[in-house]
Amino acid sequence: MLNYIWGGLIVFALVFALWYDGKDAVRDTYRNGQPVPAVLVFGPGDDTEATTVPVQVRFDPDAIAAHYGLDSATAGGMAGTLSEPRPGTLQRSSEGTELRFDPTGLPEPLATVTSKNLSRDGQAIARVGDLDGVASGEAGLTVPLTITFEQEASFLKLQDITAASLDYAEVAVTISLGLIGVLALWMGLLKIAEEAGLVNGLVKIVQPVIRPLFPEIPKGHPALGLIALNLTANILALGNAATPMGLKAMKELQALNPKKDTATNPMVMFLAMNTASVQIVPSATVIAIMGLQAADLVIAIILVTVLSLAFAILMCKGFEGLPMYRRSSPGVLAEGERGAAAAEHDTDDPLA
Repeated sequence: MLNYIWGGLIVFALVFALWYDGKDAVRDTYRNGQPVPAVLVFGPGDDTEATTVPVQVRFDPDAIAAHYGLDSATAGGMAGTLSEPRPGTLQRSSEGTELRFDPTGLPEPLATVTSKNLSRDGQAIARVGDLDGVASGEAGLTVPLTITFEQEASFLKLQDITAASLDYAEVAVTISLGLIGVLALWMGLLKIAEEAGLVNGLVKIVQPVIRPLFPEIPKGHPALGLIALNLTANILALGNAATPMGLKAMKELQALNPKKDTATNPMVMFLAMNTASVQIVPSATVIAIMGLQAADLVIAIILVTVLSLAFAILMCKGFEGLPMYRRSSPGVLAEGERGAAAAEHDTDDPLA
């Protein structure tokens, strides 16, 4: 089921991205390939025809607003950041003149355009228009001209979704590899505990407390002990140590499930109790960040845990009693089938 949900979310995201990018393409939001008006200021004493010339770059707010089709209010709002001189460099070569400048703080849509035309050191790169009117030695000039960004700003949302998908796929693999050692260790310890009878011993201890929450689990079943171990690991903020115990407990609950494609009431209750974040001590991450001050959070953590756990249990018990959920509950269906079979057996003719 989760696969269908994730697949649906991905398809929805792609459709949204294509719709949004399509609107940008129709409106020509970023004016791809069109020269952008700018102003270069040459410093005093600089040779304006040198191969590399330091300059200051400014943008006229009204000219930028007209170029991108923005209203006057928007132009007034970005006047301060656009008019501020930005350090840059003119570089001449056989391929033409190139301008590199600091794009920090530029307003949209110019910020997006420059973000697609960055050098390795974070400088925006653009081709410069005609500089024939600037003579050698004319330092301290303010020269209006146009610059052109070669890399187009298109299909931005689609690129963002694709990049995010690849990034989180990498994160998922990293997390999975990191959990292998933890899973192997704790699964091995649980197997030893089962063989030594420690899990069965724990079941006898916790059964009077836990079984009322899981009445469909048979008495003395190992699932009760594994549930207790998982909740204990969560209570003590052991982090990933609780995961193998939870997986093992869910495996035992699935073994009791008469309808394998539908979660039973104990499964739902166990998952809800885990989601409620049963915990009485700060996690290792909180302690690492806050140090000794993490002790101030103990009372708040306990209070939130009690409230969230009580709410999770009450919600599960409440939904269990609703007719629409009882009709699809594997435990209730199995009980009904056993009752029907017993009734049919009692009415059979013993001489038949």
